[in-house]
Amino acid sequence: MLLKEMEQEAQTTRKMLERVPNDKYDWQPHEKSMTIRRLATHIAELPAWVTMTFTTDGLDFAVNPYKPEVINDTKALLELFEKSYTGGHAELAKTNEDELLKSWILRNGDHIIVTYTSLYRAATAQALMKIDLS
Repeated sequence: MLLKEMEQEAQTTRKMLERVPNDKYDWQPHEKSMTIRRLATHIAELPAWVTMTFTTDGLDFAVNPYKPEVINDTKALLELFEKSYTGGHAELAKTNEDELLKSWILRNGDHIIVTYTSLYRAATAQALMKIDLS
């Protein structure tokens, strides 16, 4: 069921990412908002969180600060998405019920931000792929 949903969401996400104009990567709707580059890159990276969920027991921003890919055009954006999606899909396909129920912790040093099951985190990554930037 999760694989089928991931495949469906990937189709929608791919269509949305294809529509990001090359000349608008620095555009932002408000000065406090992220640029379209940062938003689209984040969405393209989300399927990789599925991989991270099943191959690690968590993410500690104090040890591994977030470093987004630098994307400057739609071709590179789609390549990043396909790489993220391929890895996430493959990892989800080979997982089992025990892996789905393991705890996964998002933290910043000693501060625990949230504890999820791997199933919840993988489903959340898929749900976030549904965001429409138009």
